[in-house]
Amino acid sequence: MNGPPRLLVLWCPDWPVVAAGAAAGTSPLTPAAVFSGNRVVACSAEARRSGVGRGMRRRDAQSRCPELVVHQHDPDRDARLFEPVAAAVEGQAVGVEVVRPGIVAVPVTGAAGYFGGEEALAELLIDEVEATAGVECQVGIADGLFAATLAARRSTLVPPGRAPQFLAPLSITELDQPGDDRGELVGTLRRLGLRTLGAFAALAERDVAGRFAKDAITAHRLARGLAERPPLRRALPPDLTVTETFDDPLRRIDEAAFVAKTLGERFFAGLANHGLACTRLAIVAVTEAGEERVRVWRCAEPLTARATADRVRWQCEGWLTTRDRPTAGIVRLRLDPEEVVGGQALQLQLGSLGRDADAAERAGRALVRIQGLLGPDAVVTPLLDGGRGPAERVRLVPWGEPRRPVTEDRPWPGRLPAPSPARVPPRPPAALVLDAVGDAVRCTERGELSYPPATVAIDGRPARRVLGSAGPWMVHPSLPARRGTRPTARIQAVVEGENDDLALLLEVTVGIDPQWTVEGVYD
Repeated sequence: MNGPPRLLVLWCPDWPVVAAGAAAGTSPLTPAAVFSGNRVVACSAEARRSGVGRGMRRRDAQSRCPELVVHQHDPDRDARLFEPVAAAVEGQAVGVEVVRPGIVAVPVTGAAGYFGGEEALAELLIDEVEATAGVECQVGIADGLFAATLAARRSTLVPPGRAPQFLAPLSITELDQPGDDRGELVGTLRRLGLRTLGAFAALAERDVAGRFAKDAITAHRLARGLAERPPLRRALPPDLTVTETFDDPLRRIDEAAFVAKTLGERFFAGLANHGLACTRLAIVAVTEAGEERVRVWRCAEPLTARATADRVRWQCEGWLTTRDRPTAGIVRLRLDPEEVVGGQALQLQLGSLGRDADAAERAGRALVRIQGLLGPDAVVTPLLDGGRGPAERVRLVPWGEPRRPVTEDRPWPGRLPAPSPARVPPRPPAALVLDAVGDAVRCTERGELSYPPATVAIDGRPARRVLGSAGPWMVHPSLPARRGTRPTARIQAVVEGENDDLALLLEVTVGIDPQWTVEGVYD
């Protein structure tokens, strides 16, 4: 099997922060961070020196660095301002591919021979980007995009064929690069004791395929210094290219955004009809004056319709807003699939086109917008976690934060068995539970009721007759209850309703002065 291509990766550190600072006009020496969903997605070196890190919540970051400048995540801004950097690299080397805003990759073989070696090429590109675009950058060279990216973060030139040895001692957390979403896999590998890429690479591929999810196979190939996926050994259909010609040339960003969405859906649908997905996309623009601009986007994951449209829009915005913009409007756009993979690599359903394919992503962006207006706690989602009572088991997680149970795996003696109540009040209303002669029903420390319940009155409303009951069951007596240190017990009761009978979960404090509450209602 042929090895991965030898690539030079040029990396602009903390690019989202650099772009946000350039747009806002703040000093690059100011501690700053870019936030998405109330979490840090990038921060400056000054902020890191104060203890700010990726994934940190906003209030934690600001408590560590009170002077922190806060920017909102804006992929359009990042891509638009990165175009001069890509153009500077393209002015010296051919075959430039934008991996994501902040990172470009260049094939090494031809350019290194022309400029007198790999070191000379790296120095030339660094000087060119800093002189032309005014941006600091680092360069790394290695076999394969993953190894070259990690080499760029360390300003290292890895000798040919030595990528596995370079990767082996690096932390397993390097697999979780921005946009890859491998945090859960990395956490699992760390718990299994696999702390380095070399330890993970030493596993047999069949064992990885049998134990982990599909994405782990790609991660395992990367850890071994191989290409992300084997080459697709099939002839490509001739009709995968999508071209759009405009009677009225595109000169404004809003026009480009509208066209990008339509082109992205057409391009995605054409690939889907052949069971394919694109990982390298070439965007070609021809202007009214005959000028031609080409940019290749390399993607770690196969492109969806929305992701394709985003890259077309970003690229058009970059071309139309930079100092080196075309002298005339765009009259033709063409999308060419430079590299494709089998459609099974796409996690979304290939048949989901148009609004259905993008609904989740559009909803996510809308929720982040609401958080920006009303605060991070304005949008929450429920998560089933550990606990003894039904209210304790539901944890509200702000949108954008990791939805991971933190206490589910504990034994929880005295927890409520299934099924759980369908409705759980945020503040359990008080109840009055009486026996047949009108005395309050008590529960002893041995978990026995003084008399069977006959009526239940909820929150001061008229009493309802009890049709049947079960219990009591003691909540674990060694732990304090919510209302103090007295242990509690639960019963289930069916009471008469105005239209339908109600099944209730009731909780009572043990002792002479019982305090009853309604913990939940079963449907």
